Amino acid sequence: MKALFPVFDETRKTPYYIQLYSYIKEAILTGEMAEGEKLPSLRSLAASTGLSITTVEQSYNQLLVEGYVTSRPQSGYYVSKVFAHKRQSVPAVSDILLQEVSTLEESTSSDSIVMQYDPECFDFNKWKKCMNRILNDYSPALFFESDPQGEEGLRTEISRYLYTSRGVSCSPDRIIIGAGTQQITNHLATLLRRQGVEHVALEDPGYMPVRNTFRDRGFAITSVEVHRDGLAIEKLPANIRTAAYVSPSNHAFTGSVMPVGRRYELINWAEANDSYIIEDDYDSELRYFGKPIPALRSLENGDRVVYLGSFSSTLFAAVKISYMVLPAAMARDFSTIAGDYSQTCSKLEQLTLAMFMETGHYQTHIKKLRKLYAQKLSVVTDVFTRKASDFVSVANTSSGINVILEITSPKPAEELKKDAENLGIPAVSAADSPEAGTMPGNREKTTLILYYNQIPLSNIPDTIERLAAAWRRDS
Repeated sequence: MKALFPVFDETRKTPYYIQLYSYIKEAILTGEMAEGEKLPSLRSLAASTGLSITTVEQSYNQLLVEGYVTSRPQSGYYVSKVFAHKRQSVPAVSDILLQEVSTLEESTSSDSIVMQYDPECFDFNKWKKCMNRILNDYSPALFFESDPQGEEGLRTEISRYLYTSRGVSCSPDRIIIGAGTQQITNHLATLLRRQGVEHVALEDPGYMPVRNTFRDRGFAITSVEVHRDGLAIEKLPANIRTAAYVSPSNHAFTGSVMPVGRRYELINWAEANDSYIIEDDYDSELRYFGKPIPALRSLENGDRVVYLGSFSSTLFAAVKISYMVLPAAMARDFSTIAGDYSQTCSKLEQLTLAMFMETGHYQTHIKKLRKLYAQKLSVVTDVFTRKASDFVSVANTSSGINVILEITSPKPAEELKKDAENLGIPAVSAADSPEAGTMPGNREKTTLILYYNQIPLSNIPDTIERLAAAWRRDS
């Protein structure tokens, strides 16, 4: 016998016996109550619902008349055989996750690959220990909402890390944490407006979600091309207060790095034009050859540069934690409006990451990633050089989680992308790159960004050879 927990609407004019009748009828029709199942006795259901026995009996009699239940003398009421649509069974969360994991585990050896992933890229045991410590020792903190600005412990660890790794000096109260770059950019759009800035200059090619955010917020947009030494500063607006969005340490679509002289030139433009620079330092920690490149924000006092960072490329994709370091005026502005917003990053994940950084696990993890990704990049480059040098050119890159390829092929960019994705390799087309063009003989030169970082090292030779073969077909 299943317990019944009907909810009655006291504001409705519908009698209680009809509301109870409708509740039981719906349970029978949807399969919540199965054929032959016994209903609670009149007395017990009256006691549990607060209704009178007469009211419950009225409901049962209506169900009996319509054939939804049967009455057995000296026994009670039972659900009849009703030909109705059974509620579709819903799989348990554990079953869904097991299916997803099973699909991933088969993906690296199957011909119908969904995606590739490399368990060597992250040590979940260390992350779990940090999370367990938060749950065991600091669980009372989880009963309260997170600070709209982000957890102070995490902001403190970020400020320490930025100083030692990127040369950026900032206090925790200048740092704002958000769930991904798009949310951070939304906050930034609000703050720029409060500073009287309604125009942005964006890299071309550039990160489309950021462009879409500023577009949707009503900003005027200027596209500025990117050359070998970074953003074309001479093309930036003059006499218009502007926020210039740049990736000076590793431009994702071209691999360009802005030399220090050009960085000072950009800072001078911002000061002369009463403007701001938005520095996207997305995966700058992952530099494999040569010395680390200091952040642009480390070159001046921070009054003109907004620094953006993210953990999505160094931890794992499901952790959407990004942050920005604000100039003093913008930080003061945010403190006045912070109460209007709720923090969208999980407090548990913020505190876990803070613990992960405090214990030194994050720094150790970054060193491991640099070594692993450098090996992967070397193997990817070697295979393309040996197997496809006649139509695939690997651009000079020494950082990040992807490799930039120039492919001479009659295949359109979308087909080239699809070939990569069929082998479990994410790819992004940069067909709008200034370097892209048409080659002789109707063979297109396509710039493609290939994300090699999640391919297991041992799988790279075979995977890249298969990709080169797929691209060569019909070329």
